[in-house]
Amino acid sequence: MPHPPPLPFSGEAAWIQAPWVGGPRTSPPVPLFRKEFSLSADVSSAVFTVAVRGLVRVEINGHRLGDDDFVPGWSDYRTRIFYVTYDPARLLAAGDNVVGFILGDGWYCGHVANRDRQVYGDRPSVRAELRVTCADGVRMTVATDTTWRVAEGPWLASDIIMGETVDARREIPGWSRPGGAGAGWTAAVPAPDSSAVLTPFIGEPVRAQEVLPGRIAGPVGTGENRILVDFGQNLTGRVRLRLRGERGACVTLRHGEVLDGAGHLYTDNLRSARATDQYTCKGGGPETYEPLFTFHGFRYVEITGVAQEAIEEVEAVVLHSDFRRTGWFSCSHPMLNQLAQNIRWGLKGNFLDVPTDCPQRDERLGWTGDAQVFAPTAAFFYDVRAFFHRWLLNLRDAQENAGGSVPPCVPDCQCFGLPDDGGPAWADAALIVPWAMYRHYGETRFLSDAYPSMVGYMEFLAAHKVAGFIRPHPDKDSWGGFGDWLAPVGNDSTEGSTPKDFIGTAFYANNARILAETAATLGDRDGRDRWTRLRESVVSAFRERFVTRGGMLTCGSQTACVLALHFDLLEESMRPGVFQTLARDIRSRDNHLATGFVGTPYLLHVLERFGALDLAYTLLEQQTCPSWLFPVAHGATTVWERWNGWTPEDGFADKGMNSFNHYAYGAVGDWLVSTVAGLVPDAPGYSALRFKPRPGGSLTAAEARLRTPHGEAAVAWRMEDDSLSLDLKVPQGVSARLDLSDSWVCAHGTVLRPGRHRLRATRTR
Repeated sequence: MPHPPPLPFSGEAAWIQAPWVGGPRTSPPVPLFRKEFSLSADVSSAVFTVAVRGLVRVEINGHRLGDDDFVPGWSDYRTRIFYVTYDPARLLAAGDNVVGFILGDGWYCGHVANRDRQVYGDRPSVRAELRVTCADGVRMTVATDTTWRVAEGPWLASDIIMGETVDARREIPGWSRPGGAGAGWTAAVPAPDSSAVLTPFIGEPVRAQEVLPGRIAGPVGTGENRILVDFGQNLTGRVRLRLRGERGACVTLRHGEVLDGAGHLYTDNLRSARATDQYTCKGGGPETYEPLFTFHGFRYVEITGVAQEAIEEVEAVVLHSDFRRTGWFSCSHPMLNQLAQNIRWGLKGNFLDVPTDCPQRDERLGWTGDAQVFAPTAAFFYDVRAFFHRWLLNLRDAQENAGGSVPPCVPDCQCFGLPDDGGPAWADAALIVPWAMYRHYGETRFLSDAYPSMVGYMEFLAAHKVAGFIRPHPDKDSWGGFGDWLAPVGNDSTEGSTPKDFIGTAFYANNARILAETAATLGDRDGRDRWTRLRESVVSAFRERFVTRGGMLTCGSQTACVLALHFDLLEESMRPGVFQTLARDIRSRDNHLATGFVGTPYLLHVLERFGALDLAYTLLEQQTCPSWLFPVAHGATTVWERWNGWTPEDGFADKGMNSFNHYAYGAVGDWLVSTVAGLVPDAPGYSALRFKPRPGGSLTAAEARLRTPHGEAAVAWRMEDDSLSLDLKVPQGVSARLDLSDSWVCAHGTVLRPGRHRLRATRTR
């Protein structure tokens, strides 16, 4: 048997907390903790380990330890707590030293989504240990206990959703330096112990990524000293403000994504999220304010309480998990290039520790449905292996706590009064995301780690949601999931919507296919046969329930047709008729889509597969609502939650749910790369590669390049009269083939060796 991992702490480290506590709606002051100690000599090595229920920033001898934010991330604290380890040797020295913490409420006891504070506990707590080996051989351990001292600092309140309140007059100079305690410090108190598993933090932490300058638009409205700042990009992060203010002057920063018709900050869509930071100046010269334990989704900031001439500089600090960029796409269509940029900024704005739905309102949850539709696109633009590895660990914790079901949001915080099971296309992330990660990166660990969870969820469905292979069956499930969420024609029981049992059964069959292929990959032949048989039974039941004797679907919605065709649920003879139904519906809507979160990711793939590439490009380049380019045409810099988030005719959509930074519809990025540019994996992890450019629409050129696990792969094509020039790059050790449509012929052939290839194809007559 493998040895269990070593415990991160010795028996000396205890959980400690401040003696004060807030309430369900009241944030208390942020506590500062400190411990002074002496070292006999300079340090030869040191290890610092810290686990937090909440958030922490560590300082040693007046210097910040690490450059990561929102440490140690979000988990279900009842089940698992992440810890982080640092090397602080360079900050320590012989003589007196100080270790200090600033503890934030974070997700642990701050507001989460639409809930009050204290979802997991009543106040933040910390357990930490510093192990030092001095140059003279002396070893020392400094661990958290009630000898640590705690005080209130300048942060009067700090909340991820509501914002932060800081009074700089309350700063404690040198608080994390030897001799800098001053008055007002009291003993830390014991915090309740925890049975949660302590796990080393997995993946890349959140870090500041870039800084965008703000453009002051000048005073707005009728209020005195009301200043509007435009950063030119909808982003997730915080404002850094440099100013000269009088002592006691209170500066307020309100954040918003868009402006209303009068040019004022629009905040109705934030719901209960105040998204407001307040800073009281200490005076006496220039000072800089930058929030510590909060983030906002915004393009615009309204500043009040200070004259414009007092502001020396205002910047936006962009925050997201610190993964490496791996993919680039561009083409000859400027608006599609902007769409690709919007997709990437939507990813950056919502991949902050967990894959959230939105960064601005009182939600910011790890919705499983959003994550699964976007996973392939995310894996192209950035290296998200570790990011999703940790999120899937959180998903399995949530599944275990829910008795086998998969909650709609991970980590599970039981918000919005939702059922324990996310339902079709949401809970199915437990299978779809690991499979997408394996396909992109070729790492079987995604499958081996997830396999028990995959099997467990399918067994849960069979026991609680499915009867006669129909999911959800009304005898077992009266809710049935979210349907084709935010489809323009409705996603529940309205006319033209796709029935939930249709969606559920289609995804049930797809789950069985994924699980059969997973079992085969892992060498489980019995499992492969079991899940293959299940898929056959589900497909048979689907046809009996949802296909007429004439070979047509009982529901003719775009999403119904797309799912039946994409998941191969129809007999081959039935497919042309169903596809014609799909094409007719699109054309009847003046070449507009009518799909929501469930159908949209597969729509263009299906049109291409069944010979309607021209129609696919027509939808892609459509600029009127609903379409991908409608928001782009109206100045969007991220992907919207709703197709009609704002229209000239109706203004803003339902303020109760209208995010302007919501990545789900950005799943079209997968088609931009695989079809418009033509870069496709022919085997997991791009160990085999296919170049499949499909020129169409008004485009005359496109390119994509990707840092695969084997090296950079790239494709670029350009149309010149009746010829197509191709520039291809194949990584070493990778087999590749050229796959052109019947419209083009290349004398080179289809097999490509590693290296650079410049080819030309001619149009067939």
